[in-house]
Amino acid sequence: MPDRSTSHNGLFRAVNLAARGLSAVAKFANATGTLVVLALVLLINTDVVSRNLFHAPFPGTYEMVQFLMVMIVFLQLPDVIRINRLTRSDGMLAVLADRRPGTARFFARLIDTVSAVFMGLIAKAIWPEFLRSWDSGSFMGTPGIFTAPYWPIHLVIFSSSVLACLIFASKAILGKRRPEHLHLEESGA
Repeated sequence: MPDRSTSHNGLFRAVNLAARGLSAVAKFANATGTLVVLALVLLINTDVVSRNLFHAPFPGTYEMVQFLMVMIVFLQLPDVIRINRLTRSDGMLAVLADRRPGTARFFARLIDTVSAVFMGLIAKAIWPEFLRSWDSGSFMGTPGIFTAPYWPIHLVIFSSSVLACLIFASKAILGKRRPEHLHLEESGA
């Protein structure tokens, strides 16, 4: 019969290795999101210059701003989760960590587990939308002026939701979020 602690350590090593890979993908997605921000700045500036100098707005600016804003949020979300910068209230965990660190770590893992489930549900909900938009070729915009397919945004939402789900799951398994260090993180230590 295999030693339980050996298989337990093997699981943690495997999850830790997977977490490193997920981290690299999250960093790449974040960098891509930053490039999308730059593209958005260029688009808006081009529209402003085109409106003011040539009295002709850049076609599709409104639609592209909507499209790119959603992409930015979902491309950068996994990395925000990875580095524990997701907007949330850790007040209860910080207070609990001072008095009962083990209980605080349990709740941190529970929160990460529930978060993984919710991100998985978002991925599950958007997948049929991606397939539908891919198959139908549906698009946004006004034909003859500007159109763009919906499937890229659905794919970004799906991929980022899956990545965020896996990052939350790895944090829950590994216990990476340490509530007893919250005050140190906030002070920059």
